[in-house]
Amino acid sequence: MGSRYGLEIRSALPADAPGLAEMLSASGHPVPSHVLAEQLDTLRYGHGTAMLALEWGPPSGIVVLHWYPVLEQRAPMAQITMLLVAPDGRRRGIGRQLLKAAAQAARMAGCDALQLLAAEGSGLPEFCAATGFTPSAGCFVRPLRKKG
Repeated sequence: MGSRYGLEIRSALPADAPGLAEMLSASGHPVPSHVLAEQLDTLRYGHGTAMLALEWGPPSGIVVLHWYPVLEQRAPMAQITMLLVAPDGRRRGIGRQLLKAAAQAARMAGCDALQLLAAEGSGLPEFCAATGFTPSAGCFVRPLRKKG
């Protein structure tokens, strides 16, 4: 996708699974690396993507995005099912860069809106409010295109 100030955002590959497993475990979400490798490979060939933020070592963050058709609108809906930044990388703009990359991927998939699933107590509701999302039916939503 691109880089900014030494931060690279790119698609996650099965080969990234060991470093990603380390980051997830440090964040309280342990997943075996072989499971991650299989899931990343499956995701690459479905209606979605996983993107990593990388600095100088293991991944600093991940965003997992899916898109799917919905009955009430013509364009598919994009949904972020995971947005996670490593504990030592927080408050440095990594989450915003991952969100920007996810929004770009969603637009390329033809989506008009982006949902973000955010559990209470995760810090994500505050992040959502600061990045233009509004609460809606158990998640947060923001348009991907300006009206007008």
